[in-house]
Amino acid sequence: MIRRYLRGSGRVLVFVFVASVIWLLLDIAVLRMSFSDGNLHLLKERVIREKELLKQRAEVNQSTKRDYGHPVLRTEDTGSVSPDMARVYRQGDKRRNSTLLKSQSAEMQEAPAKKPVDLPVNDTPLLKNFNQSSNIDRRKDAEIKPMNTTEKVKDEAEQKEPPATTKRAIEENHIRKFSNSYQKTGGVHRVLSLDVTSAPRDPAAVGQFGQAAVVPGDKDAEVKERWDEGFFNVFLSDRIPVDRGVPDTRPEICAQNLVHDNLPSTSVIFCFVDEVWSTLLRSVHSVINRSPPHLLKEIILVDDFSTKDNLKDALDKYMSQFPKVRIIRLKERQGLIRARLAGAAVAKGEVLTFLDSHVECNVGWLEPLLERVYLDRRKVPCPVIEVISDQDLSYKMVDNFQRGIFKWPLVFGWNALSNEYVKKKNMTAADPIRCPVMAGGLFSIDRKYFYELGAYDPGLDVWGGENMEISFKIWMCGGEIEIIPCSRVGHIFRDQNPYKFPKDRRKTVERNLARVAEVWLDEYKELFYGHGYHHLLDIRVIDVGNLTEQIELRNRLKCKSFKWYLDNVYPEMDSPLVKAKGLVFNRGLRKCLTLQNYSLSFEMCDLSKQSQHFNYTWLRNIRQQDLCVVPQVKYNRLVVESCDRAMAGQRWLHKSSNSALAEHLLVEVSPNQLCLEASPQGDNLHFANCAAKNAHQKWQFTNNFSP
Repeated sequence: MIRRYLRGSGRVLVFVFVASVIWLLLDIAVLRMSFSDGNLHLLKERVIREKELLKQRAEVNQSTKRDYGHPVLRTEDTGSVSPDMARVYRQGDKRRNSTLLKSQSAEMQEAPAKKPVDLPVNDTPLLKNFNQSSNIDRRKDAEIKPMNTTEKVKDEAEQKEPPATTKRAIEENHIRKFSNSYQKTGGVHRVLSLDVTSAPRDPAAVGQFGQAAVVPGDKDAEVKERWDEGFFNVFLSDRIPVDRGVPDTRPEICAQNLVHDNLPSTSVIFCFVDEVWSTLLRSVHSVINRSPPHLLKEIILVDDFSTKDNLKDALDKYMSQFPKVRIIRLKERQGLIRARLAGAAVAKGEVLTFLDSHVECNVGWLEPLLERVYLDRRKVPCPVIEVISDQDLSYKMVDNFQRGIFKWPLVFGWNALSNEYVKKKNMTAADPIRCPVMAGGLFSIDRKYFYELGAYDPGLDVWGGENMEISFKIWMCGGEIEIIPCSRVGHIFRDQNPYKFPKDRRKTVERNLARVAEVWLDEYKELFYGHGYHHLLDIRVIDVGNLTEQIELRNRLKCKSFKWYLDNVYPEMDSPLVKAKGLVFNRGLRKCLTLQNYSLSFEMCDLSKQSQHFNYTWLRNIRQQDLCVVPQVKYNRLVVESCDRAMAGQRWLHKSSNSALAEHLLVEVSPNQLCLEASPQGDNLHFANCAAKNAHQKWQFTNNFSP
């Protein structure tokens, strides 16, 4: 019987089976030999940390309430990181596949994930060596032991750490080889999770790995005393390492994303004035440590006439150790907008990347931004802006699928995409998100495209409104703004500006916004003025400056209308051109107001008669075409005049906050509370003291668009 099965094809099957068993046994033996006790411990710690991050990312804040101060936080922050996690944090390319994580936690003996074979991924041994050595504080096959501030980590072989200078030489050698290799290829590679440091990180340091820092009980007074230096906890910031690690908060898929090898280089521009020393240094270190060196052309620090002594010679001396850092000092205070223009003017990188001076860039932050510009130079990518607590300096991940928007009167805010929208678009956690308005502090843009768009409007003063101006300009003139979930940057959100404005802060921001409205909003600028900015229409109050160049720029670029922007970029925005319109019905007379030959009277209501149609505008005019109904209180009569949007005497209050007078038409400019009243005989109109129950003082428009 056995001989029969061993004949012909049966013999082949038996041979294949035996060979497979032997091969499997050899695989298991080799795999077990590859796991030392130290490595097994590290892998277990790593899986525990990955599970924590997966759990946090699964708990998304479903609240519809949105805080306009900063992005919406996750329901839980990133949690604490124990000292034992230091070694795990320093691992290179993390495996983020959830299936792999499950198998690792079950047996800890599974083979590494296979490389994708469907795309030409540049994943050569050189790249692996670079990833392994790029984290300079990473010790080969070292087992992490509990540490305190006085202990040093020793590896299993008790090898002596090479001096920092030797490490830097090794690092630079790998960087040189890596850069040369990538410049010769035209393929793609997985995003690099780099975090280069010149010395091992102390896992017990204050605030390390983005943990919340704690103020000693006897230092509360010093915390309060130093708060005004930056309007955040400066005391703690000065005690946190300037190169601290932060948790990798990217969606799991991001570590496996592919980007092109030949991405454009970038100049990173920081503008600051009297910035806190430790925060500025931490911002710069995060860029240097976590950016692929061959892509980082330079870092430009633009000092907008700081007054602090430590931001002068001491800063020059400190930054001299970094060849790529340049400092530009303005001779007088210019403000953020013109300081950025000064930095952009000297930049040599193909892409400009603007960052605030109180940020911490996360691992893998830069390549996803440059990839979007590489694919389309008219795309303007922004990182996900995460929150660094102003109280304890902890690094907090934010809710996914957020975008920047505005509400009237041009107030920036954050808004989460609805679950329905995400499902309809079949979006993953790593997909770029179309963003109607950028926050303005952090973004990348092709340098030539930036100037093709006219850069920032140089007529804008100091700070405020520049994010609206450049956002409208990008979208309406052919570009796109995107938020890139695989790029994450932490940012300290402050309640106040710690620096002084050369002019009045409120007036500066109002002037900038009015300038933006006049150039970009077309007929919708009345919504801006009508939401509390009526006073800006009076040129005696504020002068927005000459707009000729900006209007000519818009015409030259053949930019689309603001209506196109609302319809195609931000269709969710409710922007009726008037507050109410249609027939004006008097409840006492049961008739409608009509205008004929500059004379007002009453008729039976008739929708077909255009003489009975009026608009109640955002500037609070009762208007028919170019004519406005104007109260003349002194003579107790109404007249009809050409509309003048700056004239307060032409304005009426309707549907006021006083619910008892919600249907009344109140004279806005009057020492007494006067309402428009129809004569019971219906032959004239006059003014009288407002009476809530007087039906002859109640007016209704056919269509109301504003509460």
